[in-house]
Amino acid sequence: MSLLAFVASVFLLCLLPAEAARSRYPPKSAVLNPIFGPREVTGLLGGSVTVKCFYPQTPVNKHDRKYWCREATRSCQTIVSSNGYVAAGYQGRVAITDSPEQGVFLVNVSGLALADRGSYRCGLGLNNRALSFQVKLDISEGPNVLEEAELFYVELGGSVTITCSFGPDYASARKYLCKMERSGCRNIIDTYGKVDSAYAGRILLSNENTAGSYSIMVTQLGWEDAGLYLCGAGVYEESGETKEVDLHVYEGTDVPQGKHTVLGVKGGSVAVECHYNAKERSSLKYWCKWRQNGCSRIIDSNGFVSDQYEGRVTMHDDPDNNTVTIILNRLADSDNGYYWCMTNENREKKTSKELKVVDGEPGLTGEAEVEASVDGQAHLACSYPCKYYSYEKYWCKWTPTGCTPMEASDQGHPEPNVACDTANKTILLNFDHVASTDQGWYWCGVKRNGVYGETRATYLWVSGGELGAKAGSGQPSGRGEVSPVRALGVPKKLISTLVQRHQVTPRVASLSCSAGASPLMLALVSVGGVLGILATVFAVYKYRQIKRSDLVSVGSYHTNISMSDFESAKEYGASDNACMTATQETPIGGD
Repeated sequence: MSLLAFVASVFLLCLLPAEAARSRYPPKSAVLNPIFGPREVTGLLGGSVTVKCFYPQTPVNKHDRKYWCREATRSCQTIVSSNGYVAAGYQGRVAITDSPEQGVFLVNVSGLALADRGSYRCGLGLNNRALSFQVKLDISEGPNVLEEAELFYVELGGSVTITCSFGPDYASARKYLCKMERSGCRNIIDTYGKVDSAYAGRILLSNENTAGSYSIMVTQLGWEDAGLYLCGAGVYEESGETKEVDLHVYEGTDVPQGKHTVLGVKGGSVAVECHYNAKERSSLKYWCKWRQNGCSRIIDSNGFVSDQYEGRVTMHDDPDNNTVTIILNRLADSDNGYYWCMTNENREKKTSKELKVVDGEPGLTGEAEVEASVDGQAHLACSYPCKYYSYEKYWCKWTPTGCTPMEASDQGHPEPNVACDTANKTILLNFDHVASTDQGWYWCGVKRNGVYGETRATYLWVSGGELGAKAGSGQPSGRGEVSPVRALGVPKKLISTLVQRHQVTPRVASLSCSAGASPLMLALVSVGGVLGILATVFAVYKYRQIKRSDLVSVGSYHTNISMSDFESAKEYGASDNACMTATQETPIGGD
């Protein structure tokens, strides 16, 4: 290796960690100075200005002194403070108002004169502690003043919703958000479908009801997201209008943060743990899949489950730990994407996580479907590997509101001293007398110390009895056979309802007795009736899909809670639970 190549490689090695650390560690200014306010304000001569300054809502900050001072050569002379002090010459025209619960205080200055131009600071504590933010005050003698940048003060890992309005003249114009940089304004998102790669899966742009208005929601904010933005209508520096947005990110400790990616294997499952604040225990919680124009709701705590996810997703709320665990199984390539875990209470807590489905073998195995007759017996079996030998195993019956535990037997523990590799590692769910109401989805799963792990789903078909009669099928089809209707993915309960409504079998029988029709005619009528039912089933099912599809509008929901770690599937078997060790999970690949 030449000396030049060696130097270049060393340079790159030194450069990469610094680049990786850029988003992990805050800039020095953010650590030393968490106070934030407007960079510049302008007031009319003889008029007034109001300066809004933000600070972290810690117990100390809430009770600390707030002040507004004017910069001098070597000091900052206090104009007004929350202790009641007002400097001479400002009596009656300056006031300070603190709102500790919101982490903000306001400074209002009236009777503006040209002599008020200059540099000021709003801050906490003592004037010389550097916990302050510089604000430049300008005085305009004209009839109008420029619109100031809108300020947003957001916790690290939190979210922000920016609303921009440019009037009906720009209703059909391109809407966008760009970030100011040295080389210009970098496009972040626009209505043409362009999204900056650094914001993929964590930003949404949605038109509001008012013409020319739109909102932009950004989640999982990092240190690198702080800065000056422009939202606009038209083309930057060419046509249209813009509005300045100044975003500041501060470090908070409200809700745990974690990795942003989870891996799952095809046919397997993932367990997603979402954290929320204690005050949000009674709020609506929901999980949705990100799209560029909205977030498709999958499940919520009120019992809603999207038709496309019936039988394969559930939500477990643990108010004692302020967490919600969402389990999604029967993973497929179509599940790749970004998911948001949210509540309708807190605007700032929205978190985006990416789900990647990879090739691999699930740890839990068993039959996808089991068929039984009314009053007969049924046995649902679920096999597990040695790594789950000491885990708690369970069977439950899936419903939109949760998964009801069922009594099951673990064949893997016949005797305390049986070794794992010789044991029959199977969890059995037995039905001695099957009822028609037993039909549905059943899950087997494992958990440890109350933390949910892998799951798999099995559907129990029940023939005969009431449901069998409704379905018009006296005997279940063979396991290897798939009827045309079931191949369409139509729920069997929908088929049963439609068949009962149309009463196909009695009508054909009546036709045969009264008209004395030929066998050919009867066959044609029967085939026509079946095809008619299939067409009706397909049309109704597609209608239900369209009707019940819920694309969450940005303007419709306040949002989210912060989601915890999606740990690597290589270490944690596609579960984001940080307390599970590598030896407890299936290795399925790395990040």
